[in-house]
Amino acid sequence: MKDSRGCRERDITFLKAQAKLVRVEILKMLAVAGSGHTGGSLSAADIVTALYFSKMRHRPDNPSWRERDRFILSKGHAAPLLYAVLAMTGYFDISMLKTLRKLGSPLQGHPCSRALPGVEISTGSLGQGLSVSNGIAIGLKMDNLSSRVYCLLGDGEIQEGQVWEAAMTAAHYRLDNLCAIVDLNGLQIDGPVSKVKAIEPVASKWSAFGWNVIEIDGHNWEEILNAFDEAETVKGKPSVVLARTIKGKGVSFFEGKVEYHGVAPTQEELERALKELEVNG
Repeated sequence: MKDSRGCRERDITFLKAQAKLVRVEILKMLAVAGSGHTGGSLSAADIVTALYFSKMRHRPDNPSWRERDRFILSKGHAAPLLYAVLAMTGYFDISMLKTLRKLGSPLQGHPCSRALPGVEISTGSLGQGLSVSNGIAIGLKMDNLSSRVYCLLGDGEIQEGQVWEAAMTAAHYRLDNLCAIVDLNGLQIDGPVSKVKAIEPVASKWSAFGWNVIEIDGHNWEEILNAFDEAETVKGKPSVVLARTIKGKGVSFFEGKVEYHGVAPTQEELERALKELEVNG
């Protein structure tokens, strides 16, 4: 049995196409649900697509494979993104996406590890994912496994104090099998991150806490892939990828709009968005 990575590992044309389809599935499931988080799911779509279709070792037919890499969606409100990628890589039938947020569906508003294969840990209460990732990374080292842990955080999320306790812990234990990614789209539910509670200079903060810092354009495929490659080579300290992204990326009338942080597209907006994605694909 092989893991999911193959000859397309660095095929950027393939990855771009998959990311477009991920965005399509995100929008479709949100429109059917009538609720959910649009902006932050779209902003991180390229990053998570790169992880699941290129970088991570994982087996959709065996989600509990011991040697798999682990992905923790700390910004759990971006669950539609995770669900789309899991379905597209074969963890469950893609038709299940239309049950998002429906009563009895395993596709809850935030990921639930007890309900859905491929979800490593239930998330949604912001600030906790990096602490969980630390524990997993320490456990992998204790078991002498080469598996890696990837943790995606939101930029508003890193206003939480627990994130910085976890950052200090990861550096203390020299967790070089851990890579955090911060989705720096600049907007949170109450407005611009810089106005709600400024996080800059964010790179200097992570560096001061003992992390290897990699700054990228979160929509530039070469930079994304190179960042994950670099993180894998760093020894003795954890790495953080600071990805500058655009809220609502891929749909012009969602891009940079804070009002679409937690609002699903209407049917009319869905049709416009799908046409735009097709034209720009």
